[in-house]
Amino acid sequence: MLATSMHDQIDDRVARLTANLSQAIVGKAEAVRLVMVALFSGGHALIEDVPGVGKTLLAKSLARSINGRFQRIQCTPDLLPTDITGTNVWNPRSGEFEFLPGPVFTNVLLADEVNRATPRTQSALLEVMEEGQVTVDGTTRPVADPFFVVATQNPVEYQGTFPLPEAQLDRFALSFSLGYPTELEELNMLQRFQGEVAPKPLQPCLSLEEILSLRQSCATIKVTQALQQYILALVRATREDEEITLGVSPRGAVALQRSAQAMAFLEGRDHVLPDDVKFLTPFVLCHRLIPAGGRSARGIVERLLHTIAVP
Repeated sequence: MLATSMHDQIDDRVARLTANLSQAIVGKAEAVRLVMVALFSGGHALIEDVPGVGKTLLAKSLARSINGRFQRIQCTPDLLPTDITGTNVWNPRSGEFEFLPGPVFTNVLLADEVNRATPRTQSALLEVMEEGQVTVDGTTRPVADPFFVVATQNPVEYQGTFPLPEAQLDRFALSFSLGYPTELEELNMLQRFQGEVAPKPLQPCLSLEEILSLRQSCATIKVTQALQQYILALVRATREDEEITLGVSPRGAVALQRSAQAMAFLEGRDHVLPDDVKFLTPFVLCHRLIPAGGRSARGIVERLLHTIAVP
């Protein structure tokens, strides 16, 4: 088990971040936990939901909580790749081109309605999401560390949208939705904001250095070979299933293991349990596969979870 002092320290940090986010996000404990899993595992998060349920608020609250820089991109069809990465501009005083950084040079980047950007613009995020760097005019520049992307898309509106290609979807560690609040949660929200013009801004509760340290701690969480074989069985089954046109990539298998490590860490354990893998599998795998014949990706993954033996 984790040493007592280290265990208490980690629990305190996780509790502080959870409590801070809960001040802004009413209910939605599962969504808060999932975005923390994505952050601590070193991945990125895709939130698919209708407008007005708190997607932007969640991203801004996370950035504020970790005392990080926050940038927002409102994706539209006329958005250019250089609007994301930055570009070189001519400085007449110096007589040289100078690099003007784009919004990706931040800690938390919100790509709002990412599927409204054209495929060319969407591709500007491929390199930075995977390698943490941007290449413009042959020059490669690293972005901040940590660098965390929260992308949103509306699953209802399809007019004027460009579906994310498989390579783009594969860059996201998890995909989930917030959903509508319960009646009690929505009543609580109305009471909380009654008489307030704007909610009070959150205060930072963790530093960027602490986030990097917590990521390193997540990487030390033990995963037995039996659980690794279970992860591989789930992933490889998606490549052989007759109801799936495109299965999950090796990157998806790594994302599932890292996410399970982060989940175990958030629960205060030094080892991953089968339940961690089972819980996270739909959120990690569903957006990575293409079902055949209009079938439900969630339904297929649930079937595989019931079919494959748990170690």
